[in-house]
Amino acid sequence: MYPGSRKVVITCAVTGNAPFNRRHPAFPVTPAEISAACVEAARAGAAIVHVHVRNPQTGEGSRDPRLFKEAVDRLRDTGTDVIINLTAGLGAFLLPDPTDEARALPQSDVASVDERMAHLELCRPDIASLDITTGNQVEGALEFVYLNTTRTLREMAKRFTALGIKPELECFGAGDVEFGKSLMQEGLVTGPALFQFVLGIKWGAPADTRTLMYMKELLPPDASWAALGVGRLQMPVLAQTALLGGNVRVGLEDNLYLRRGEFATNGQLVERAKMILEALGYEVATPAETRGMLGLGGGKIGGGTA
Repeated sequence: MYPGSRKVVITCAVTGNAPFNRRHPAFPVTPAEISAACVEAARAGAAIVHVHVRNPQTGEGSRDPRLFKEAVDRLRDTGTDVIINLTAGLGAFLLPDPTDEARALPQSDVASVDERMAHLELCRPDIASLDITTGNQVEGALEFVYLNTTRTLREMAKRFTALGIKPELECFGAGDVEFGKSLMQEGLVTGPALFQFVLGIKWGAPADTRTLMYMKELLPPDASWAALGVGRLQMPVLAQTALLGGNVRVGLEDNLYLRRGEFATNGQLVERAKMILEALGYEVATPAETRGMLGLGGGKIGGGTA
């Protein structure tokens, strides 16, 4: 397929949940800053913004539904035409006690399905991420088990359907794609499926061409897919993903830098992504085009209902 014969969707993940370099001069932390970062990304060419929230006092990641509601309401109030994608990946952090791994340290945050879905009930975005994986992960100096049991994931998938929210099936390895297909076969994920490959996370799928090609081959027919690379691999993975027929994701959640030693903004990363895609001969999809491509209904600015 000639590159110019298709459009590519850019998602911008504006803040994430992991620890970040506190020297960054403009990393979005408060709901107002997160909303402004979403507007910046949309104006630069992102059709979708992927949103986490943070404790405004400490800057640490949070799953407080009130913070999500404030950030989403602020964004919707701007009238910006962008598709809102909220994380549903929090409440799955298990820190085993190193002296007795049958016990969890008090810093663990393993929540019920109701708690993990509360902000989605309030905000009703078009899309939310459903991280269909369990495994060892690392954030800075913190090592933990990212715990998403198949029971929890099946129940969350049912709730997504009931709320009319499209799940973005986040895959950290090949087995996750297989579980995503099982959710489809069981009728828990309906309509055209949306998969995203998370590449370059320590102990996860490597960020290389072989991995992309292999995981793409595992996808069910007619699925939409995207991929992201972390850190310095963000733009190389973007280019390779586009060439292989996928959509792309950039943003400060995955990479803080425009180039070595130079902090980026979300808008700058989206601009860089758009430049690469257009240089390869692709067009960047608008929010309206993206809604059609991904089978999203309604066409409301900001998605969902306030």
